[in-house]
Amino acid sequence: MAICSIVIRCYNEEQHIGRLLKSILQQTVKEVEIIVVDSGSTDKTVAIAQQFPIKLVNISPQEFTFGRALNRGIAVATAPYVLIASAHVYPVQQDWIEKMLVPFKADSRVALTFGRQIGNQVTKYSEHQIFRKWFPAEPHWYLQDHPFCNNANACIRRNVWEQVPYDEQLTGLEDLDWAKKVLQKGYLLAYVPEAPVVHVHQETPWRIKNRYRREAIAYKQIFPEARFSFSDFIYLLATNIISDWYHACREKVFWKNWKEIVTFRLFQFWGTYQGYRQRGQVSEMLKRRFYYPNKIGK
Repeated sequence: MAICSIVIRCYNEEQHIGRLLKSILQQTVKEVEIIVVDSGSTDKTVAIAQQFPIKLVNISPQEFTFGRALNRGIAVATAPYVLIASAHVYPVQQDWIEKMLVPFKADSRVALTFGRQIGNQVTKYSEHQIFRKWFPAEPHWYLQDHPFCNNANACIRRNVWEQVPYDEQLTGLEDLDWAKKVLQKGYLLAYVPEAPVVHVHQETPWRIKNRYRREAIAYKQIFPEARFSFSDFIYLLATNIISDWYHACREKVFWKNWKEIVTFRLFQFWGTYQGYRQRGQVSEMLKRRFYYPNKIGK
């Protein structure tokens, strides 16, 4: 039987999914099952995935949410641990799965582990800075009692998911919501910096804005007391641009990146501000715009 099931959500990931699947087969842990949840890809994603030993789960664009895609994939998983990975990541080391499982065996209270994320040569400078802040290169894994985590590189106990499935209505941050709920049940999370993946984002400014907008909408649902004012937008925009410029100068890459830094931070925080201003339920049309900005109707 599989020690670990791996659930990969994908949509039009022909550039990346083959590299991830090949890397999984080269891992030190061999007893795995791979579950690919595809949400209507129109490129060669599915054809590439089917060249590998996978279980394919299909979900239509009309019913897609991040939480629903995860629940569908985990429902067919048979292993006690479920590793969740974005289709556009790939592990740095061959013991990635092995390291992600260590905290579960060390402490029965651990419900979720999540690994470090780094960028590569196509990653925007500001996103490199975000990865450095959110996923530091600590020397060892450690337990945490706050809900920060990220499902681009995470692993959960399947029996805990049976008690707490992912919220299928959120427009994002289903990982943060799930972590908050399991912490309230007395479980813990573990950050595993020894299990890094390269997370490849190649987004236009409008995709950046949409990502942060839908995440802000979700964050406000998870934490209703949260606020993000226009003055917050101005303050965070200015301070993050200045910080990125400062570090870019120190790394002698300022002139190469100064304009891109402004663009990234502007669309990041403008999207966040718009998300906090969202009122009422998110319409199906708006959800499709978030998830499928490239004319899914065709």
